[in-house]
Amino acid sequence: METKVLNYRIIIEPDKQTGTGKPGFTAFCPTLGVADDGDTVEEAIQHVRGAMKAYVESLIADKQPVPIDRPERDIVTTTQINVRRNFQIAS
Repeated sequence: METKVLNYRIIIEPDKQTGTGKPGFTAFCPTLGVADDGDTVEEAIQHVRGAMKAYVESLIADKQPVPIDRPERDIVTTTQINVRRNFQIAS
C-alpha cells in the first residue's frame, strides 16, 4: 500500500476541557476544520493528529478531495489592532 506524508499546521491554545472545566490545551487544524484537546500540549497534538488522520481517511474512503496546506501559497502571520474602548478580554 502506498503512503503519502501530508503536512498541516495546527494552532494550540490553553483552554478548559469540555465537561470537567479542567485546564488543558486545544489543538485546531484550520485546513481540515478538526480540533481536539489534551492535558498537555503534547497530548493535544497527539489527539488532534488522530482526529486529522481519521478525517482524511474518511475523505479518501468517500472519494472526496483532501484539503492540504500550501505553504508556498498561504501566508501565516499574526497582526495587531488598536481599539479605543475599554472592554473585557475573554478567558
